[in-house]
Amino acid sequence: MDTFKNIMVAVDFNDSIGELMVYAESLAQKFESKIWVLHVAEPEPDFVGYEPGPQYIRDIKAEEYREEHRALQEICKNFISAEIKSEALLIQGSTVETVLEEAQKLNIDLLIVGTHKYSFLHNLLQESISLELFKQAEIPMLTIPIED
Repeated sequence: MDTFKNIMVAVDFNDSIGELMVYAESLAQKFESKIWVLHVAEPEPDFVGYEPGPQYIRDIKAEEYREEHRALQEICKNFISAEIKSEALLIQGSTVETVLEEAQKLNIDLLIVGTHKYSFLHNLLQESISLELFKQAEIPMLTIPIED
């Protein structure tokens, strides 16, 4: 493979997102790629005895997701120059599976993630999903060390 048409940056709001975007943007400029900025949100909690949970909780959750999506859109606007195509994706689900499913759906050629104490990757390791992403990913990955 000699080109990266679609680059996905998997972000967690604890990451130094700017650092990840610098790499994504420089690669996107070089290869005329589109950047997909993905954040995987927690799935809806299951409330015992309620179907599908009290309305006020659903409203709070919905507002949190809207806020997170707006934050992702701001990241695209602030860190990625206007001539580069980019899109913000906020998807609920299990982190590893969601990242890999979306990468496949979108024909992602390169996955960029940050690594540091509170990063996406650290959380994966914490969840004892350990190296599932590395093991399962069938696309190149670029891990960016981030200073805490």
